[in-house]
Amino acid sequence: MTPESLAGMIDSAMLKPETSAGDIRKLCLEAVEFGFKAVCVNSCRVRLAADILAGAASPLVCSTVGFPFGADAAAACEAALAVEAGAREIDMVIAVGLVKDGDLDWAARGISEVVRASRGHPVKVILETCLLTDEEKIACVEICAEQGAAFVKTSTGFSRAGATVPDVALLSRACRGRMAVKASGGIADLDTALALIDAGASRLGLTRGVQLVQEMRKRAASGVD
Repeated sequence: MTPESLAGMIDSAMLKPETSAGDIRKLCLEAVEFGFKAVCVNSCRVRLAADILAGAASPLVCSTVGFPFGADAAAACEAALAVEAGAREIDMVIAVGLVKDGDLDWAARGISEVVRASRGHPVKVILETCLLTDEEKIACVEICAEQGAAFVKTSTGFSRAGATVPDVALLSRACRGRMAVKASGGIADLDTALALIDAGASRLGLTRGVQLVQEMRKRAASGVD
């Protein structure tokens, strides 16, 4: 793993409600400088991020949808507006309450509607794994695959826990190559990030991407694996 390959797996996120326009500009410029895969922002900030990044080959602009609770009946409308504003990836939150009720058909319908509204752009479905049993996680993977999602994602970062190595490994096995896995939530250091990649994550949702890539550069320069 090189610093460049690590950077190319990072979705650099800024999703707190108090995020300012200046914060978004800093996020975007850092993403260009460090070579991140995407910037992940709330849907009301998509147009600003797209304007800042206009003409840049990367990063992509990723919008959250139905964030952070997965309880929004208008998630497909939000996805359509985000794509119109310049989003090229969508990170939606599954309807966790419906999953807990065992109502997977309605949960699947919500995913299908967002996938259609995203007009072919990749959709990552956040499962909020800390709230689900292993059996529920596997069932969610199945409905996400059936509805055309590109990724399953562990966490919003706003619940009681984030990504774990066992959860990423479980999701990776359940996906069986049909989708990719994005690890997100609570990834605070480089060793954790690398362990999640080893467990099967091909994308990382981070707020500390700059620090992790800088640490990777230091290790590479010193010859430390």
